[in-house]
Amino acid sequence: MTADGRRAVLALGSNQGDRLETLRGAVTALADVQGLRVLAVSPVYETDPVGGPEQPDYLNAVVLVETSLTPRALLERARAAEDASGRVRDVRWGPRTLDVDIIAVGDLVVSEPDLQVPHPRASSRAFVLVPWRDVDPSAALPGAGQVTTLLASIDVSGVRARPDLSLMVPR
Repeated sequence: MTADGRRAVLALGSNQGDRLETLRGAVTALADVQGLRVLAVSPVYETDPVGGPEQPDYLNAVVLVETSLTPRALLERARAAEDASGRVRDVRWGPRTLDVDIIAVGDLVVSEPDLQVPHPRASSRAFVLVPWRDVDPSAALPGAGQVTTLLASIDVSGVRARPDLSLMVPR
């Protein structure tokens, strides 16, 4: 299957249940979406929660995809993966089985009440930028700049590599 589209960056996070298996399931679910092809998956990081109530640490990763889907259709597939993992949306920035954020879709800009692309807080989130840099060292966040430059200006101490854990691009 070829997606024949633009590159998109998706950030995955989980801090409830079997976090690693949840992330693996999300990568597999994304790979099964027609019009989307997983190109690369970052290393896994364990990260301190940001915002919200006190909660367990997250496992985070970034997935690079090629897609012919619109950002809206991509959001629908991301939410379907979250729902399949048992995601409950009752506390803003609260604990979750799975969070799939659309960070960028090519150079598109979308500003709707429930969909903003590029992600409005990605430039300040080490748990997104660190794994993104690992999987694409020359990456740039549209409208914000090079990921490596953005990383130089933020605290990355809450982002810890987990070389004992891994995700794979589904075949």
